[in-house]
Amino acid sequence: MRILLVEDEELLADGIVEALRCEAYAMDLARTGEEAQEMKYMNEYDLIILDWTIPPPTGIDLLREWRSGGDTTPILMLTGRATVEDRVDGLDSGADDYLNKPFSLAELLARVRSLLRRRTKPLVASLHVGDLAMDRARRTVTVGGELVDISPKEFALLEYLMNRPDEVVTRTELIEHVWDDAFDSMSNPVDVIVYRLRKKIDGSRSERLLHTRKSVGYVLASQRT
Repeated sequence: MRILLVEDEELLADGIVEALRCEAYAMDLARTGEEAQEMKYMNEYDLIILDWTIPPPTGIDLLREWRSGGDTTPILMLTGRATVEDRVDGLDSGADDYLNKPFSLAELLARVRSLLRRRTKPLVASLHVGDLAMDRARRTVTVGGELVDISPKEFALLEYLMNRPDEVVTRTELIEHVWDDAFDSMSNPVDVIVYRLRKKIDGSRSERLLHTRKSVGYVLASQRT
């Protein structure tokens, strides 16, 4: 899942980005409305967290522009404006949810999960591919009923593959949906994470779920082969 945060308060923005990355979300950060427009044009997002009062264009201006153009990306508005009129204005302009500052990170994470569940393509609570099972709410993975220890980035990459069983997924797709602007192409992180995942879900088994398609990408098979 890739999320765009549009927030100009440095400490708050850094805290939100860190918290969501720990939950295995790929995070992009824009500190101005202009930066947000550029990122939105270049990338596809599963969710946008949008502060109302940012350097122009403001959050509410961006919201109205995106919605008038037919964009349906879920948007969570953040604001220090606490009046009912402001809340109504934000929701009427197309916001899917509204969170007043100050707020707890726990509440923000809950709102994010809720919006992702309610989007056009609902977020399925659990995924199953072969003897591999993922519980998205508990953020756990089991292989043949055995719990495996998995890092946030491994979880995010595996989640993307499990949504596309038997499909060839390119490295570019994984970079776009699992990583964010912090991606370091020099360190070859995609191959490293796939290697770690293969050891955890296939291990020494003769029949495997995770396969490499040389020079193309990877396939998570629906059955071990």
